[in-house]
Parts: sequence; structure tokens; C-alpha cells
Amino acid sequence: MEKSGFTDRVKFILNRMRKNFARVTTTISSRKQRSVDFVDPLRPGQRPQDLLAVLLLTVGVAVVAFDIPTYPWIRSLPGEYRATFAAFTDLGKAHWILWSTGLTCLYLLAIKANELTFRLRMAVGAVFTYAGFVFYCVAATGILAIIFKWGLGRARPKLYEQVGPVHFDILALHGSYTSFPSGHSTTVAALAMALALIFPAYLWLIAVIAFWVAFSRVMVGAHFPSDVIAGTLLGMTFTYFTARALARRRIGFAYNKDGSIEPIMSSRSANACARAVWDVVRGRRRAWRYEQAIATSETAKGAAEQETS
Repeated sequence: MEKSGFTDRVKFILNRMRKNFARVTTTISSRKQRSVDFVDPLRPGQRPQDLLAVLLLTVGVAVVAFDIPTYPWIRSLPGEYRATFAAFTDLGKAHWILWSTGLTCLYLLAIKANELTFRLRMAVGAVFTYAGFVFYCVAATGILAIIFKWGLGRARPKLYEQVGPVHFDILALHGSYTSFPSGHSTTVAALAMALALIFPAYLWLIAVIAFWVAFSRVMVGAHFPSDVIAGTLLGMTFTYFTARALARRRIGFAYNKDGSIEPIMSSRSANACARAVWDVVRGRRRAWRYEQAIATSETAKGAAEQETS
């Protein structure tokens, strides 16, 4: 009996997740025409040819001016430097980001969000949208980085003395030839760009933290500076254009008057939603609409009985 009840419960939750996911896909597909009709010209500096120029310039300068002296310089530093950067360099790994955002999305799909109070429904919608946005950008850029690095086959810095700093072995399919671009830097840049778009007030703090995490890949001897620059440009560019696609549909983001992208939820609404969630956690507010309806009807019924008596 217990096993049957557990199975029925799992089936019920999976069915609810399926229905909630169907609502999500319906919402996205309903915005397709708006994306087509919305005029969104690319500014100078954002066009593909401009981005390619930036990539060629920055990576080229790094290969010529920085890649050659970097590895000998790092080896000349005290070991404490490498140990310090090694302590936080793994923040650039994608697994903890994908697990946290993916499980968040799955959990929110499994709850009865349509029965929550207004502010909680807003909070659930925002968290699901932005968690899905981060998950998609980190996962997609990670896949692209893997394709590029295994295809291009650049030798890692540990092979500096054997093959030099600019050795490429196309389709070598060996871990020692997967330096360009840096996968950690791609992930860090994708995450940082996503967070900067979601929380624009923290732009500079996010940028500085992301810089040091990405730079740590050079300090631990895993990548050349050009690898890090290429990965950073890949992560930032893909995430930004994903946000533009969402903004055209007014999903999570929108365009303001000067054409910049901003979160569709204002800071005032975000604070109100955060307070509502916190009040529910502390037991000061009900989470479900039907509970409020029951409480209201019972109060009205009690008042009517008092008037009758």
C-alpha cells in the first residue's frame, strides 16, 4: 500500500510538472510573433563583424604580447600565489551552476504555482525564468567551448617547453591539447553576464569577481591569456544575445527607452516579492490563495452569525 501510494504521488507530481512545462512552452511560443515584429537594430560594436574584430584584436595581441612570457613568469612566482588562486579557480566549473539552477527549475515546475498568492506567483515566475536563463547560457556556452577546444587542439601551457606557446594540433582529441578557449572562463563569463543583466546594480562587483576567477586559470598554469580572453568573449557574447532574444519577447527582460536591456521586474516589485517570501518563511503570511479564501469566508460567516444573533 505504501509503495503504491508513493508511486501515485510521483506520478501526480510528474503530471503537474508536465502541465507546468506546457504552460511555459505555450507562453514562449505565444511571444514568437512579437519577436518577429519587434524592430531591434544592432548598435555599432554589437554586430557580428564588430565582435569578430574585437576577438581577432584582443586574442591576437594576447598571443603576441602575453602568451609567450606568461608561463615563465608564473613559474618564477612563489608557490603561494598558485595555491591561492587554485583555492577558488574551480568556481569556474559549470557543474555546480547547472545543478543548482536545474534543480531549482525542476522544483518550481513541481509545485502548484497557480494556487499561490499574487506576490509568490511573481517570485516563482521570476526565479524560474532567471534560473532557466542561467542554466541555458552556461550549458550552451560550455558545449560550444568543448567543441572549439577539442577541435582546435591547442597545446596547454604544461607543454610549453616541448611545443611552445602557440602550437595547435587540429582534432588531436587529447586532454593536453584542449587549451583554446578556456572552458572555465567561458562559464564564468556566461554566469557573470547573466547575473549582471539580472542584477544591474551589482555590475562592477560581479565583473571584478569574474575577472579574478577567470584570471586564476592563467595563474594556476592551466591556460594562456589568449585562451581566457577567447572564452570570456564567447560566454559574454552568447549570454548577451540570448538576453536580447528574451527581451524582444518580454520574457525576463525588456528594452528601456535608450535601447538597453533591463530586468522586466522593477526593483520595487522584486523587493515586494522578496518580503512576501520572507514573511511566508517566518509564518507571517499565508502562501496559498485558497487558504486566504477559506479564512475570508469563515470570517464573513462568523460576522453574519453575530448579526443574526
